[in-house]
Amino acid sequence: MLVFTLLLEVIWILAAEAGQHWTHEGPHGQDHWPASYPECGSNAQSPINIQTDSVTFDPELPALQPHGYDQPSTEPLDLHNNGHTVQLSLPPTMYLEGLPRKYVAAQLHLHWGETGSLGGSEHQINSEATAAELHIVHYDSDSYDSLSEAASKPQGLAVLGILIEVGETKNPVYEHILSHLHEIRHKDQKTSVPPFNVGELLPPQLDQFFRYNGSLTTPPCYQSVLWTVFNRRAQISMGQLEELQETLFSTEEEPSKLLVQNYRAPQPLNQRTVFASFIQAESLYTAGEMLSLGVGILVGCLCLLLAVYFIARKIRKKRLGNRKSVVFTSARATEA
Repeated sequence: MLVFTLLLEVIWILAAEAGQHWTHEGPHGQDHWPASYPECGSNAQSPINIQTDSVTFDPELPALQPHGYDQPSTEPLDLHNNGHTVQLSLPPTMYLEGLPRKYVAAQLHLHWGETGSLGGSEHQINSEATAAELHIVHYDSDSYDSLSEAASKPQGLAVLGILIEVGETKNPVYEHILSHLHEIRHKDQKTSVPPFNVGELLPPQLDQFFRYNGSLTTPPCYQSVLWTVFNRRAQISMGQLEELQETLFSTEEEPSKLLVQNYRAPQPLNQRTVFASFIQAESLYTAGEMLSLGVGILVGCLCLLLAVYFIARKIRKKRLGNRKSVVFTSARATEA
């Protein structure tokens, strides 16, 4: 009986450890999360694909007011490779207003793809992903004392989602994070980052955003997040994106496995409403259709120019022919 009890305890321990081990791909990947984390299979999950022709404009949504973002701390900030992402700890002097309650910042982290891929964001807008995505995580400090306490409570968390695209130049603010990645190449390694203006990580026009109720995008997938996804994007250079894609490992030591493709696929909306703080300039076409339309218009203009050219040439020839005829007739009349 004692042996059976001990064996049962070992099985429970192994099962618990197996449940704590998750990845984005493979046998412990996102398709298998609900088996160990049931809430990952619930009906209000994140991320989502935001279809702009289906969002609801809400003029009552107040503008977000970040406080303390410009000077979060005089102390260094902890940067950590946790095997799933790179995470920067944030001090409670950073907080948000413009939400139902006061939300204090706890950490920020990134999601990205693999080398050669320009897809890596978790949220999509009209089925288009960007190169990466930044999440700044806050918790309801009016109701709870810590992130861990608030994490499982309805609207216990508020997360800002910033879509990141590739631009022409290096982004000096994101470099405050990316320049330290080589110090935390392996899982569980940490380093310190001098304080910097975190507000400059945000995109322009903070008054343009989408708002919906969703979840954590990683296990345990608690449906506790009030999401704010900004319409405008931040930019980093291609070199900075490659640094993100090629520097970190999801393993502690050898064999090393690159930390890439750490994003979750869009989840069903399931009748949830996505609100927009702004009125969109409606587009009847997708980006691909717009490109095709542009090429068609260009070709049409070229054909029109060619037609005008040949018509003008034909008219010119006809006029020259008429002039020659007049001169010839006049000469005959003079001779007579």
